[in-house]
Amino acid sequence: MHNTAMTRHVSKLLFITAIAVLALLAVVISPLFSFGQQAGAQSQANEAQSTQSEASPSRADEDSNFFMPGRRVPQSQAEIQLSYAPLVKQVSPAVVNVYTSRVVRQSNSPFANDPIFRQFFGATPRARERVQNSLGSGVIVSDDGVIVTNSHVVKDADQFLVVLSDRREYEAELVLSDERTDLAVLRIDNDGDPLPTVKYADTRDTEVGDIVLAIGNPFGVGQTVTTGIISATARTDVGVSDYSFFLQTDAAVNPGNSGGALINTKAELVGVNTAIFSRSGGSNGIGFAIPAEMVRRVVDAAVNEGMIVRPWLGLKAQSVSYDIAQAQGLDRPLGVMVTEVFQNGPADEAGIARGDLITEIDGREVFDERGLKFLAATRSPGEFSELTVLRGGSFDTISVELAPPPGATEAELELLEGRHPFSGAEVAELSPRLAEELGRDPFETGVLVTRILRGAYAWRVVRPGDLIVSVNDKQIEGLSDLDEALGGKTSTWAIELDRNGRRISGTLRL
Repeated sequence: MHNTAMTRHVSKLLFITAIAVLALLAVVISPLFSFGQQAGAQSQANEAQSTQSEASPSRADEDSNFFMPGRRVPQSQAEIQLSYAPLVKQVSPAVVNVYTSRVVRQSNSPFANDPIFRQFFGATPRARERVQNSLGSGVIVSDDGVIVTNSHVVKDADQFLVVLSDRREYEAELVLSDERTDLAVLRIDNDGDPLPTVKYADTRDTEVGDIVLAIGNPFGVGQTVTTGIISATARTDVGVSDYSFFLQTDAAVNPGNSGGALINTKAELVGVNTAIFSRSGGSNGIGFAIPAEMVRRVVDAAVNEGMIVRPWLGLKAQSVSYDIAQAQGLDRPLGVMVTEVFQNGPADEAGIARGDLITEIDGREVFDERGLKFLAATRSPGEFSELTVLRGGSFDTISVELAPPPGATEAELELLEGRHPFSGAEVAELSPRLAEELGRDPFETGVLVTRILRGAYAWRVVRPGDLIVSVNDKQIEGLSDLDEALGGKTSTWAIELDRNGRRISGTLRL
């Protein structure tokens, strides 16, 4: 009996102890459980808020996206950590290396270029031949093997080799090289092999701040990708080519990147990298690319026509200063003022007159003549451009049919002979078409010296590229004027020339 009673007491004691321990655990665990519920509820609230934020942007987001639809800044840490790797994998196979080579002859003789040595000893010592190689980049823009690169990449080259990112190699032929735009078109025979390509972007939608990637082969180290933004558009004062209208980017561009791709986040070709501003030869964050609209124009002309014929507006213009803008009732300098119209040219036929102020072409603002010239050149002859013109305080839209500059595609050359200062000079009558082809002002008139025979008397008077303005006070507008002026019997010649925009005049006796 005693043992039984003892067992009952022990059991009660253990039961009470267990109840006490459970109560103590409940007191300790209860706050933690409550905190977990609150954290879970807060997490659900945050997720709901995040979902609501993604579905319904904040007022600030709406305001910022109102001006740039389709563009926004990263909204979360996850978006900031996104990678460009899928974009690069898609585009980089279409960016190729372009290897060029040419044979150059170089003499080791110190008298090789000495005219006195040649006069007394005849031909110069035999020159040694060596192969000079260079490297650039290119972009495949058509699956039939059409590749675009820079003109300076292929300049004076004899052979071209294209190497793809997967190490396939193809010999290429030069279809067209246009120094005026610094673009060149190559073609490879891929024998039906599939080729990756990049489609053109509509650069009218490109804005400052857009993210871009530059792909090329800088310094020959291998295909390299750099990223940056569009720093500026419509850069016309770079001076790299005659048709200066560049996209500026801070993506690192170095020697070897020339001809490479500048792409946007849609995997589209925004431009072809062509130049940098640098004092050291490396990237300083100021690179320039030729917009895709001009690239497409040159490629289409090369493939379909084998040559490029640039359309012409037939006018000259000057930038609008602040004073001119105020006088025209504008709140800011905008557009270009027409200073001269070519008779019977496209602008003249459309009714454009001197003093008109052109503010837009095809809906795009212009600020100087170079920009106007570039945007017109992105079209083909026969197409129409819409010019927004301010005249008499009111705006009007005038449609202009673009046409090539008048004149023959090949100049009629004449070799001048006789007893006069130009004996031995080959000349051509300067037409707007010839002037455009030579990169001169299409409004220039006169007779251009194209070549001078070796040892001719004309070397004492003129140089190739000189424009003969007048002879013995007779204005020279064409070859007939020059022939008439040189046909007179006289020993005194009063000559006026235009050499690189500088007037030279003098009198000489024969």
